Amino acid sequence: MALSVAIGAFGAHMLENQISEDALATFETGVHYHMIHGLALILTGLAGIGLGASRKLYWAGCLFVIGIVIFSGSLYVLSLSGTKWLGAITPIGGVSFIAGWIMLALGALGSSRSQK
Repeated sequence: MALSVAIGAFGAHMLENQISEDALATFETGVHYHMIHGLALILTGLAGIGLGASRKLYWAGCLFVIGIVIFSGSLYVLSLSGTKWLGAITPIGGVSFIAGWIMLALGALGSSRSQK
């Protein structure tokens, strides 16, 4: 979460007049998803504490980290460098985010069923 705040502050204060508005919007999208999925990592950790550790929760956390690196990371580099081919890998990070949310839900549902 601290990294997403630092990257967001960098973008807001250092890049405003350095890159195009479109590139800045792309950068901000990366920060937005980075922050949301930083919170998802915290939620996953809390779920593990409250519900008990599970492979599904472990993979949820891994998928959120992979998504942050690939999705947000590719948007950061794309907006700063203009390297357009990175846009082709960004959806891989998005799929990782979706899979992470599914694993988190399955981990929570599986745990609640086993506690009944």
